[in-house]
Amino acid sequence: MRAEKMTPAEEGERRPPSDPAALRAAMVEHQIAGRGITDRRVLDAMGKVPREVFVPPAYAAFAYEDRPLPIACGQTISQPYVVALMAQAARIGPGDRVLEIGTGSGYAAAVLARLAATVDGVERMPELVETARRNLTAAGVSDVRVHQGDGSLGLPEHAPYDAILVAASGPRVPPALEEQLAPGGRLVMPLGGGFGGQTLIRLRRTATGFDKEDLGPVTFVPLVGRQAWPGA
Repeated sequence: MRAEKMTPAEEGERRPPSDPAALRAAMVEHQIAGRGITDRRVLDAMGKVPREVFVPPAYAAFAYEDRPLPIACGQTISQPYVVALMAQAARIGPGDRVLEIGTGSGYAAAVLARLAATVDGVERMPELVETARRNLTAAGVSDVRVHQGDGSLGLPEHAPYDAILVAASGPRVPPALEEQLAPGGRLVMPLGGGFGGQTLIRLRRTATGFDKEDLGPVTFVPLVGRQAWPGA
């Protein structure tokens, strides 16, 4: 998701939120459940993952505001509502194997870990791979494996997956990710170019092919890779 520009005063040093548990509870009630997320398991997961651990210290005071925040490498951590929306759309069960593309600082992976049996994350940028691993350890999350690589190619060596979530927008669903969906599996991903005109979609693998649903407009950073947008 696109980061919102802060004022010079906001860019200064910030202290962590004084009562993160209360702020998380308010976030779930007003920003997530209040906007139509109904999956109780998703709401519980969002209420237990400490988002302040996954944002840079300068932005910790804003951790429970419903907006994206900057992280390293020019990337962002998605707003809480979008994380919950994608998790609900993926219909993740307790026994599911999940693949997340674009792990960033690790926040969404930590939420997914509370919903699924296993979570593999793929992140293109080595600095963010290390950041995500460090943040997940700090948050007490031990059952997420973060891999460095081209997210548009997925992780064929660990497939198939019951759910795949892509936190960056591509021109189409990468064929490699379609192939890595288990029968009945769900893929949730934004499609479209740049920072506008994107649509969140859900793809479900059926016995005869794929069913596609549009879930509404969104704004994400671009997915860069061999089966996505070209990049450095």
